[in-house]
Amino acid sequence: MNKFVKFCACAAFGVTSVFAQQGAPTGAAVDPTADEQKALSALKGKLEGAIVWATSRANSHHDIWIMNADGTNARALTQGDNVDWFPRISPDGSTVLFNRSKGGWVPENDANYPEKWDLWMVDISGENARKVVDNATWGTWRPDGKSIVFSRAGKVFTMDLASKTEKMILDGDKAFNKSGVILQEPNMSPDGKHLAITLRGSMRETGVWDLEKSVWTKSGDGCQIDWNFDGSKLYRVNPTGNGGTAAPSEILWFSAKDGKQIEKVGFFGIPKNVKLMDLPGRRSHEYFPRLSPDGKWLVWGATDKGHDHDLFDYELYIWKIGEPVESATRITYHSGNDRWPDIWLGKVPVKETVADKVASQVKDAVNGAANAIQSGISEAKMDELIKAIDRLTDAVKSLAK
Repeated sequence: MNKFVKFCACAAFGVTSVFAQQGAPTGAAVDPTADEQKALSALKGKLEGAIVWATSRANSHHDIWIMNADGTNARALTQGDNVDWFPRISPDGSTVLFNRSKGGWVPENDANYPEKWDLWMVDISGENARKVVDNATWGTWRPDGKSIVFSRAGKVFTMDLASKTEKMILDGDKAFNKSGVILQEPNMSPDGKHLAITLRGSMRETGVWDLEKSVWTKSGDGCQIDWNFDGSKLYRVNPTGNGGTAAPSEILWFSAKDGKQIEKVGFFGIPKNVKLMDLPGRRSHEYFPRLSPDGKWLVWGATDKGHDHDLFDYELYIWKIGEPVESATRITYHSGNDRWPDIWLGKVPVKETVADKVASQVKDAVNGAANAIQSGISEAKMDELIKAIDRLTDAVKSLAK
């Protein structure tokens, strides 16, 4: 028996080692059912904005991808050998903040080791990727877009982006008078007075830390606790509900007042009004919930088996809050790993690229030349034609650079 146990342990270690070397499965595209395609078609054009998420579909080490908020036009936003994940769109929709490993494959389970990660930003167009914080994870934006909040294992910091000045706002070991407390996904309330946090390490629960009073209010078990746009709601993942996994989950939300949730989850179960999303069927292991900035839409991921966030086949869904649960629309169809979506609504402020400028110049030059020829070749028109050709030449030279 001891030899058998030893063999199983070695075999399990071998599987982990393969993942550690290769990353997540890249998977393959799958086709939606007729009903799923109907739902996708109904969503098309209904929302303006963008959804970003981390995926292994084109790179086993995960890139950040972006698609329209209605689930169309999915494409890569970042590409590289590092692991990119946990993207968050800036309040003005122009920039994406995300975690990036310092080198090669690093599993999400190592998010507790800040020395393995940095925080990066990239323009919503996919240009101008740049590092903004060393040795950090779980970066999120403040409402004015001028500062961010992030963690380093057991401590939470803010950073002013203009000055790069960091300020520690919570030390987990001191706050909870216990060593080894890990502060995951710290989300500051819109008014800046409270932090919603998932505790890991020597503590495992979710709750809210009052930054002014230094008081902790427990929400419950589970993870990924966050605020809605005005701080009147808290929502999180709870380890109960439907699903075909060994550890099912669902998404709950609570009314909040002065940073504390009103409804309670206890011995007598979960109040009906607290249940936000729990998909029927087997694919109901809900994770990564994210409310839209206006609080009207929810995006999240769900898997029908497995739990590891960065390895298993999570698919992304979107749902208009208040409609029947069955109206939730699946928006990714790929057996690779899709996780940590974020949604931003509005006209995406993509900067004009060099290619856009060249195309505009070429169009103007061609139109100018055509108009000159059609109008007759007088001396004045000839000069106009020459100038149009010169503009076209400059545009071509610019394109070649």
